[in-house]
Amino acid sequence: MKEFLKSIETKIKENIDIQKVKITDNSHKHSKHKFFKKDKFHLSLEIESKYLSSLNLLNAQREVMKVLKDDLKAKIHALEIKIK
Repeated sequence: MKEFLKSIETKIKENIDIQKVKITDNSHKHSKHKFFKKDKFHLSLEIESKYLSSLNLLNAQREVMKVLKDDLKAKIHALEIKIK
């Protein structure tokens, strides 16, 4: 799992001008949800980025989701994005 989180961090850093990113796996908080699957993650991203902060919130989140689109289809069930 650490490798997966590291790959998410790498993709974001390589494709978006950011200063800092913190990734938290919150999957354990959702284990009793109806559609919970062990192979899908519930992630929270805290991204510090002058570039993303210059965009409106929706467009900033779209930029991040565009970078992670394949992971969103295959491995990420829920994604919370905070831009600082």
